[in-house]
Amino acid sequence: MKIQSIIYVFLFAFLCVNINAQNIQTDSYPAGNDETLKVTLIGHGSAMFEYNNRVIHIDPYSNVVDYAKLPKADLIILTHEHADHLDMKAIDAVKTPQTQFIVSAICNEQLGYGEIVGNGDKTAFETVLIEAVPAYNIVHKRPDGIHYHPKGRGNGYVLTFGGLRVYVAGDTENIPEMSLLKDIDIAFLPKNLPYTMTDEMFIDAAKTIQPTYLYPYHFSEFDEEKIGKALKKTNIQLVIRPMKNLGKL
Repeated sequence: MKIQSIIYVFLFAFLCVNINAQNIQTDSYPAGNDETLKVTLIGHGSAMFEYNNRVIHIDPYSNVVDYAKLPKADLIILTHEHADHLDMKAIDAVKTPQTQFIVSAICNEQLGYGEIVGNGDKTAFETVLIEAVPAYNIVHKRPDGIHYHPKGRGNGYVLTFGGLRVYVAGDTENIPEMSLLKDIDIAFLPKNLPYTMTDEMFIDAAKTIQPTYLYPYHFSEFDEEKIGKALKKTNIQLVIRPMKNLGKL
């Protein structure tokens, strides 16, 4: 369900609440069939989705928030193996014996468990359809010449909640595969250097994907005026949440 009209925003107001007094906002979106998707950008590269009485955590990271005070996970999805995305302290705080995992191959190697998905693979968690998509660097490299995020190693994800399609990009630049993403209602795009996107890359990615709602995430600074001006003639609504400055991760 691609939400096309700005008028639609006024028909369904966002719900903003604090989670256990940790000053984290939750936004609610209609997903069709009287279902609601609750979206929480927890901070850094971490997000939480609540849908159909299930809780999905994406890349939980304990440096952002006290995960012991957050809802337990029915599903944990990991994009890649870096310590700010695969954090056992946060995982242990929200997992239960029933928690399921969807992870990249390298994350599975480190955890010793979890359903492995690679770029292009599709799976499902109950009624939620999940597709793993590429997430990688083209330009930015470490001093040894290796890309910070090599192609094929990590995942982004497209999750379908009823009629809503949500894209969680993971750590990536504005890669060509983004042009294949269609009908994205909500997107999470990273913008931090030297690991993911420059302002210009971020703007290009946003214009390529054309989500209705765009959450910048995984950033220590965000030029809302510059990027907002660049996206002004699109139908993209920026949803800005404060990010804790965690340094170069």
